[in-house]
Amino acid sequence: MSRQEAYEPACAACKGAVELLIQGRSKDLGGFGILRVLPSPERKTVGPFIFFDHIGPADCAPGEGLNVRPHPHIGLSTVTFLFAGEILHRDSLGYVQPIQPGAVNLMTAGRGIVHSERTPDELATKEHALHGVQTWMALPDHLQEIDPSFAHYAQGELPVIKDAGVTTTVIIGSVRGERSPVTAHADTIYLDQQIEAGASTILPSDVAERGIFMIAGEISVGDQLVSAGTMAVLRPGEATLRANRSSHVMVVGGETVGSRHIWWNFVHSSQERIEKAKTDWLTGAFDAVPDDDDFIPLPNR
Repeated sequence: MSRQEAYEPACAACKGAVELLIQGRSKDLGGFGILRVLPSPERKTVGPFIFFDHIGPADCAPGEGLNVRPHPHIGLSTVTFLFAGEILHRDSLGYVQPIQPGAVNLMTAGRGIVHSERTPDELATKEHALHGVQTWMALPDHLQEIDPSFAHYAQGELPVIKDAGVTTTVIIGSVRGERSPVTAHADTIYLDQQIEAGASTILPSDVAERGIFMIAGEISVGDQLVSAGTMAVLRPGEATLRANRSSHVMVVGGETVGSRHIWWNFVHSSQERIEKAKTDWLTGAFDAVPDDDDFIPLPNR
């Protein structure tokens, strides 16, 4: 049974910290189930983040796994971050890059790129796990048509901050003087936080918009409980996260980038540009992924 979306206002006792709770809904991603949190009908973006997909956790039998055929993007960057398993990225620029836990794949579509995401053949022949997050970030107006690019950052390149009971990996942005090397086209904060039961952490307050997604566990923000599978969109100002039990939290946010149209894999401020992208995919105007003739057809919607 599909999980239903839930959009709940913050309770009166939350001390103003939580603006909205969003429950993800189940989607199929190349024969693999994911939980999609953003966009939602009541909240399209948090900072530049316009898509947020929680992948797994899943235990895959031999012959199962992720199989996302070549498909196009414009006007955004995708960020893939895994906790378990491996995904093989291939794109129209010629990059072939496996990603493993703790590393980052950053793909900037700009004026247009095509890519596929699959479980590597050697891994698909045996039992394996897959768990992670993929986010899309809308590009600022003046960067929507930049040249496409791809970059891989190994696990050891990301700063890790260890406090009492809290381990923070800085995926994008800067926290307490520790800056990630991952390119940010807009002011962005993206953190992976492991919080032990009873421990707490204060989120950066100098960020225009912030949200937290619970991978696992349960935390309190003021008197508001946030449990696994839920994103809490926060109001401006100080926010303290306290773990009621061992918890895994993703923090997203940054500057707003303005209104965006979203259709399938296309994100842009101009509806006319999205219409052109549709035509380009139908007519084969996008560059192809080398040595891969497969593709996802344009949806009939």
